[in-house]
Amino acid sequence: METIFQSIEILSKEKGIDPQIVYDAVKDAMLIAARKHYRTNEDYVAEMDPKTGAIKLYAVKKVVEAVEDPVHEMTLSEARRIDSSAEIGGEVRIPKNTDALGRISAQTAKQVIFQKVREAERETVYNEYSGRAGELVNCTIKRVEGPDYILDLGKTEARLPKKEQSRLESYSVSDRVRCVIKVVDKSSKGPGVVVSRAAPELVMRLFEQEVPEIYDGTVQIKGCAREAGERTKIAVQSRDRDVDSVGACVGMKGMRVQSIIRELRGEKIDIIEFSDDPVVFATHALSPAKVSRITILDPLEHHMEVIVDDSQLSLAIGKKGQNVRLAAKLLSWKIDIKSEEEKRQEVESQMAALVAPGAPVSVLIDYGLGENVVEKLVAGGIGTIEQLGTMTPEQLAEMDIAEDSVRVIQDSVNTYYAQFEQAEAASAEAVEPAVEEPVEAPVEAPVEESVEEAAAEAAGEEIATPHAEADTEQSGTIEDAGSPHSPSEGAVSREHPEE
Repeated sequence: METIFQSIEILSKEKGIDPQIVYDAVKDAMLIAARKHYRTNEDYVAEMDPKTGAIKLYAVKKVVEAVEDPVHEMTLSEARRIDSSAEIGGEVRIPKNTDALGRISAQTAKQVIFQKVREAERETVYNEYSGRAGELVNCTIKRVEGPDYILDLGKTEARLPKKEQSRLESYSVSDRVRCVIKVVDKSSKGPGVVVSRAAPELVMRLFEQEVPEIYDGTVQIKGCAREAGERTKIAVQSRDRDVDSVGACVGMKGMRVQSIIRELRGEKIDIIEFSDDPVVFATHALSPAKVSRITILDPLEHHMEVIVDDSQLSLAIGKKGQNVRLAAKLLSWKIDIKSEEEKRQEVESQMAALVAPGAPVSVLIDYGLGENVVEKLVAGGIGTIEQLGTMTPEQLAEMDIAEDSVRVIQDSVNTYYAQFEQAEAASAEAVEPAVEEPVEAPVEAPVEESVEEAAAEAAGEEIATPHAEADTEQSGTIEDAGSPHSPSEGAVSREHPEE
C-alpha cells in the first residue's frame, strides 16, 4: 500500500498541488463509489491509514432509544454489539467491505480523483499567476492547436490565441518566445493562463529590460499605443533634466531600440517625448508629420482639431489612418485632422451660412412699398430683395412699373439695407474707445512747436522747412526702430527653434 502514498507524492509534485488535496480527493472518490455500489442513503466516512495506506470505509449511524429512521439510526443494544462503549446520542461506525466495490466503482473513483486534481491545479495556477498580469515570461512552444499555440511555462501551460499573435510571426514546436501574461481564467477548460505577443505591455517590458534609465526610474513610460506587426508609439518622459528620454531609449547608434525591433520581427517603433500640454503632446505624437496648428474643441470630452499643410495630410493620417489612430490612442483624445485647404473651405461655408438667405420682397411693405407693386415683382420672378437690388430702372419699367413706383422701390431697398449699416457703425463705435485710449502720450509736442513758432516769428525767421525735415527724420527713426520688433516677426523667430 505504500505505492499509493508514493503515487500521490509524485502526482502532487508534478501538478504543483498540496498532497492533502489528493488525499481528500481519494476519500471523496471512495465515498461516491460506495454509494453507487451499495445504493443506499447511509452516511459514509472514508479514512486512510497513514502507516499502511489502506482505505477503510464506514457507515455512520446515530444511537437512539427508539428508531424512527433505520437508515441513519440504531438502538443502543444493536450499537453495543458493534462498539461496547456506545451510548445514546453518540455515533457508531459500521465497517464496510471495500473489496466488494467493482470495476465500475473503481472507474468512477478514478474520474473523481482526476476531476479534483484538475480543480486543485486550476486553483493553484490562478493563485500563482492572477497577480502577474502584464509580466514578461519566457515560454516554449509545446504544441499547436489550430490557430492557437500551447506554451510551456514550466509549472503549467499557457495559451497564445490567434488574436494575441503578431501577423509578422510564426513559430514551430520547441521555439522559445517571450510573452506577457494577458489574463488568468480559473473557469477555463484548457490552460487558464493566456499570454500575448500583441499587447502594448510587451513593448513596455522590453524597453524596461533594454534601457537602464527606465529600469531605475530616471525615464518613465507614460503611455504606449500599438498595432501589432505594424507600428508602435511609446511616450517617455525624463525625471532628470540632464537625461534625454528619447535619446536614452534609442541608444548609441540606435542599438537599444534596434534590439527591440528585432525581437518584434521588424515592427516600426516611434519614441515620443511626453508633455502635460495636450497640444504639445499631440504635435509630438503625430510625427513624422509637421502640424500647423491645433485647436482644442472640447477639453472635457477630449476633442481636438489638428490643421496640417496640404502636403502633410497623407503623412499625418498615415497608411489606412494608422498614424492618427495610434496618436489618438496614445493621447486618449479624439483627433480631427484637416488640411489648410479643407479648413479654408469649411470656414467659407460657415461664413456663407451666416449670411442670411434672400429676404422676400414682401418685407419691403414695412418700408413703404405698396402691395400691388410687390405682387407685380413676384409675378415677374423677383422674389427676394437681393434680386430686386440688382435691377435697373429700365428693367423695372419693362415690368409695367410706374416711374414713381420705381423711386419708391429704390427708397425702400436703401432703407432696408441702411439698418444693417447702422448696426455695423454702432458696433464699430463700441470698439473705438478701446483703440483710441492708448494714444494720449504725445501732448507736449504741439505746445513746444507753438513756443518755437512764436519765438521764430519774433525773430522774423522762417520755420516751415526745418520742422518738415525734423518730422521726416523723426518718423524715419520710428519706422527703423520699430520694424525689427514687430509682433509678426517676433512670433516667427520664436517658432524657428521649435522646428
